[in-house]
Parts: sequence; structure tokens; C-alpha cells
Amino acid sequence: MPVAWPDKEDNELLALVRDGSHPAFAALVERHKDRYYRLAFHYLQTREAAEDVVQDAFLCLDWQKRKRPVALNKEMPLIDDRESADQVMVRREEQRMLEQAIAALPERQRTAINLCFGEDLSNQDAADAMGVHLKALQSLIMRAKTTLKERMKKML
Repeated sequence: MPVAWPDKEDNELLALVRDGSHPAFAALVERHKDRYYRLAFHYLQTREAAEDVVQDAFLCLDWQKRKRPVALNKEMPLIDDRESADQVMVRREEQRMLEQAIAALPERQRTAINLCFGEDLSNQDAADAMGVHLKALQSLIMRAKTTLKERMKKML
């Protein structure tokens, strides 16, 4: 019994597309259009523009497929391990919140954190730069980390 289009793996559909199958191409478009739409919408911020870009991209792919077929290595896995647009947005927002929480720290804690983690100084070098003993610097860092963990928990 033949496998229905939605039940086929991407690599099977790509092989059919390579052989000129328009239904296989349509199945791939249907399967991945939402992901590409979200990415386009993230950058363009309007529904119409995002839809147009995604449609144009798939039309270009269809045109290129017809004009210049590309042989795909059947051994090569089709895995996209890059961050999705959603993951990038979440990571950027978490970074923004962390920077905001660091900015709200008391000055000496903020300086200790910035010297050790931002400037990549050793604890001893950071203590020397701040004019404090090593134990005092370590205490400042520990208090700052504790405060940051609590604030980040509340924000997330």
C-alpha cells in the first residue's frame, strides 16, 4: 500500500521533488510554511509582508528546482540545528532581563560581576582593581549571583 504524502519523511519527499513531483513539493511547502512564516513575521512585523516573502521564497525554490535540479546526497541528514526565530527571541529577551537585573545591583556587586564575567579578569585581578581583599570580592560575587538568581526567577 503506498504511503500518503503527509506520512512521507522529508528526505523521501525531496527525492520525489528532485524527480519533478509537484505534489511532493506541495506537501513540503505545507509542512514547513508555518515555520518560515513565523520567521518572516518576526523580521517584517506584518502579516501581509510575511506571507508575500514566504510565497516568493517557495516560488523561487520551485523555479530553481525546475531550472537547475540539484543532486542531494542521500547519506546527508536533513537536520537544521540552528536556533529558531522563537529561540533567538527568547534568548535575547532573557539577556535583556539579565542585563537589567545586573544594572539594578548595588554598585560594588555590579563592578565585581562586570570585572570577573564581563572583563574576564581573575578574581585576584578584580580584587586588586577594586582595592579589596580576595575574600571580599568573592563575597560580593556570591551576593550578586544570589540576587540575580532570585530576580531572574521572578522575571521568568
